[in-house]
Amino acid sequence: MGAPEGYRVLRVGWDDRGDDLAAIRERVFVVEQGVPRELELDGLDAGADHVLAWGPDGHPAGCGRMLADGHIGRMAVLPAHRRRGVGGALLAALLERARERGLSRVFLHAQVTAAPFYESHGFASEGDVFLDAGIPHRYMFRYVETRGPVQGTDR
Repeated sequence: MGAPEGYRVLRVGWDDRGDDLAAIRERVFVVEQGVPRELELDGLDAGADHVLAWGPDGHPAGCGRMLADGHIGRMAVLPAHRRRGVGGALLAALLERARERGLSRVFLHAQVTAAPFYESHGFASEGDVFLDAGIPHRYMFRYVETRGPVQGTDR
């Protein structure tokens, strides 16, 4: 799945684009959702794979990251760019990176309200709902194809 028309999604490094990534996460998680800043900035970004979406206006629109163990997280899309396929394109880019790295399974902690989005992209829930930063979450996982492009990310 490519980026929606007018959008670009690229892998970026924290050293090069950390300010853009942090600004999106600050707006979505800290300002909108009330996540404490010290929980949001967890010190794991330098060693993670990151993806960044740019909108038609050329400004950052969304982001996500994946840790070395296949933990996908920090998926955030700015309000003006939601419901346009940006989140799906970010997720597809992270799944492709997981495939390239030879990971057979990825996982995430989805906010309960976002679980249907992840289910539509092939993730399954496991276990009970738990609180993270005071927000209900579900543990979700997905197997990654080891050959060819990642499937199931075209919704």
